[in-house]
Amino acid sequence: MKNNWQIKPGDKFVRPKRLTVRPLRRILRTPHLFSIAYGDVGSSIYYALGVVALAASGATPLALGLAGIIFVFTALSYAEGTAMFPESGGSASFARHGFNDFAGFVAGWGLIFGYIVTISISAFAIPSYLGYFWVPLKASPVVMTTCAMLIVAFLSAINIIGVRESSILNISLAILDLATQAVLITLALLFFFNPQIIIERMLNYWPAPQDLMFGIAIAAIAFTGLETISQMAEETQRPEVRAPRALIIMTVVVLVVYAGISVSAFSTMTPPELVHNWATDPIAGIASKISHGLVPSELAAKYFQTEVHRIVFSWFIGGIQSFLPILVAILAATILLIATNAGLLGISRLAFSLSRFKLVPSILGKVHPKFKTPYYSIIIFTCISILLQSPGFFVPDMYSNLGGLYAFGSMMSFALAHASILALRIKQPEIERPFRLGWNIKIKGYYLPVTAILGLIGTTVIWLVVVVMQPYSRWVGFAWLGLGVVVYWYTAKRRKLEANHSAAHIGETPH
Repeated sequence: MKNNWQIKPGDKFVRPKRLTVRPLRRILRTPHLFSIAYGDVGSSIYYALGVVALAASGATPLALGLAGIIFVFTALSYAEGTAMFPESGGSASFARHGFNDFAGFVAGWGLIFGYIVTISISAFAIPSYLGYFWVPLKASPVVMTTCAMLIVAFLSAINIIGVRESSILNISLAILDLATQAVLITLALLFFFNPQIIIERMLNYWPAPQDLMFGIAIAAIAFTGLETISQMAEETQRPEVRAPRALIIMTVVVLVVYAGISVSAFSTMTPPELVHNWATDPIAGIASKISHGLVPSELAAKYFQTEVHRIVFSWFIGGIQSFLPILVAILAATILLIATNAGLLGISRLAFSLSRFKLVPSILGKVHPKFKTPYYSIIIFTCISILLQSPGFFVPDMYSNLGGLYAFGSMMSFALAHASILALRIKQPEIERPFRLGWNIKIKGYYLPVTAILGLIGTTVIWLVVVVMQPYSRWVGFAWLGLGVVVYWYTAKRRKLEANHSAAHIGETPH
């Protein structure tokens, strides 16, 4: 049979336009990653000390220290995982590669819950610090809770429109934040530090064993935002190098700051003072105690002999006394506002990533036609965040409840992150690892990192402690997991129907 198709004069070839997914712009470097992550993790300093003290009392420094060890192990696992898979998703991405889609969904669903709680508690702490300027913002549960809800709603609207904070602002605030915390720690150590008093305060207010265990568990809230660097991997230049570097720098800085803040708190006040007066704004409590506890004339007479030096020193200390509480109030509110906004950004990125791999309904990744933002996910998760804040109107231990909820979601995700790193060492030992964890043990021919093993054990134990010891976190957490199973089942069913429809449309037999 003769082929009638021939090229004729005037014929044109039309090439179909290929659909491509545009990658995110890779513009971030190590300082940007550190500043953005410290804005998240460092913001928890402004409330975590009080949250942990509510449970651990005199053992608060110990609880934070033990949680810090788990934090180090988790950061290292994230460093290896992010270098291997420089894509948004964090532990959800690790679990999807290491196990399967369902494990990736569970990790991502737990992270979403952690983000929701972070948004709730960060916004809840803002009015407490602004209470320096207007007392009802801290003293009235109704005013404080209403203000926190309005903050979340306002930032939600901003995120739908698509306004985002600049990297320069993040870096500037991170530097100012670190400088302010360094001043607080230095003043506390210079003029209030007394090892004997600190030990006495710890021993005199040592908690019951069950309270200590729960305090260690909710101390995980001190390290909110660990996921941030992994979520920004797709926007980072050379993420396989810069992401692990930023994670390690952030880990060291956060641990040093937390150690200094814990010592400063116990140097300037007793655990009951911290719990009853400064639980929602512990850094303001340290600033207030330093401001009221320093007597410039006595210090000048103690350290200087000449009159000129005494006058200058007295003037300097007096200026610090007047300005420090105001600076802490404004800076804390600003950092917490950015952290709340970062939580909303993180949720939208994570929901978009999960929808891209069809692990959640596509509506959560649907982009606004005008503003180009995943507005459905922002609205839905904002409403849930505000709902979690509502007990603040009448529940006195609101902070402990939120701390337990964060530990429930984040520890589940972190445990899966550690397990994924171990699984990938077994399933894909040959894959390139730009950042490879050291200190390995050989089991059946596979080299498994000890830090990931210890991290898996630690995060699992913390999750179990929360489940067993706090009914509120247990029931709310499992309700969230139950909702997640329904969402995953619905998404999988829709995916299967779409696959069958496509197969039928092209005349294939669906499998």
